[in-house]
Amino acid sequence: MNINDIGFEALLNALHDGVYITDGQGTTLRVNHAYERLTGLSSADLIGRSMQVLVQEGVISRSATLRVLQEGLPVSVMQSLSHGKQLLVSATPIFDGDHKIRYVVSTVRDMTELLRIKHERDELHQLKLLRHSTARLHAGVRDDLLSALADADEHLPGQVFAQARQVARSDVKVLLQGETGVGKTLVAKYIHNASERGKEPFLALNCGALPENLIEAELFGYAPGAFTGAGPKGKRGLLELAHKGTLFLDEIGDLPLSVQVKLLKVIEENQFIPVGGLDLKVVDVRIISATHHDLKRRVAEGLFREDLYYRLNTVPIKIPALRARQNEIPGLLHFYLGSFNRRYQREVQWSLDALDLLCDYPWPGNIRELINVVERMVVTCQGDVINALDLPEEIFSLDQQPANPHQQPLRKVVEQAERAAIRAALRQYKTTRLAAKALGVSQATIVQKMKRWERSD
Repeated sequence: MNINDIGFEALLNALHDGVYITDGQGTTLRVNHAYERLTGLSSADLIGRSMQVLVQEGVISRSATLRVLQEGLPVSVMQSLSHGKQLLVSATPIFDGDHKIRYVVSTVRDMTELLRIKHERDELHQLKLLRHSTARLHAGVRDDLLSALADADEHLPGQVFAQARQVARSDVKVLLQGETGVGKTLVAKYIHNASERGKEPFLALNCGALPENLIEAELFGYAPGAFTGAGPKGKRGLLELAHKGTLFLDEIGDLPLSVQVKLLKVIEENQFIPVGGLDLKVVDVRIISATHHDLKRRVAEGLFREDLYYRLNTVPIKIPALRARQNEIPGLLHFYLGSFNRRYQREVQWSLDALDLLCDYPWPGNIRELINVVERMVVTCQGDVINALDLPEEIFSLDQQPANPHQQPLRKVVEQAERAAIRAALRQYKTTRLAAKALGVSQATIVQKMKRWERSD
């Protein structure tokens, strides 16, 4: 068929997708109306011009045609236009009788809407994963510890829990402040369980874990058809799900300003409108918030609303780092040892030297690190007593310098004593297996200690 045939032109212009045709040298021969509509480019500015020149001038970002001419095979590429459109270009060579490329025909499809829908579906999938992980956090792995924490306040020394017991008697709003890992979630759960709402839902949201649009949907829910990809029945948000119970907003300092406005309305009026909805939802929710930020500074920087700060900060509870409350460490160690003994059906105990080392350790990861270490010891300890030699390597870190440079820290003294004992046992028993048996530890412990000392020497 002759390319100048009028019927062929009509056929090209009837297609919804764009069509771009060049000859075997990359010179533009034809573009249809759909291509002009999709790209905003005029056929008068393209016909007769070389694809190579169009790319060099930036008229077209990347060319599938040039790749076909180079490779001799069909090619698909994504093109980006200056006004934000994303186009899928699929180019196919047409060969003559000598197997040389005579024409390259490219079809062009607008992928902008499809990519936007895919992006929204990916975000919704991320939101579902967050809901699932949140449910697991409060109903799964550590729920027995959280419940024990709330039911056994005699095991919880310290001013922090005295304050928590006091504020649990009312619905006053509490702002928990402290470093990451100090136990803000545990304190919030304690307050909830010790309150009159203890039998109602306790839900949590990390305000720094999601992009702005998903945080709003997670908190307030959304109406049916609120946005592309939304469920046909809509979705209830955490505020509605926590009705009569407690909503814990962790890392509240990272909450976007636009969401802060809607949260303030909930606090002041106990009501909100879901995303894309019209119906007003009335809720009875206690809000406990937490942050590691200095919220006053974020207010001064314009990153946090002052009115919301004062609403949330009715009773501030500062949770000191674990290194600043060393007198509580022994109680926490015994409490979590008992909890994990029950979980794993063990009856291991701390030795005095192990307990001394753990109490002297600065715990940079705070109570979260302490819980993990105790669980690891209960699981990995082969005997009934956790000795100093069984403790993780980081407990023996020598980074902390003693106040008196002439006085060695306890962990250094213990390490030197360990070295002497292991060397003496190896001289007497010749093998690590027999030495470990004589010292009452595992062979792996002896080998690990020796390797660590070799690296540090």
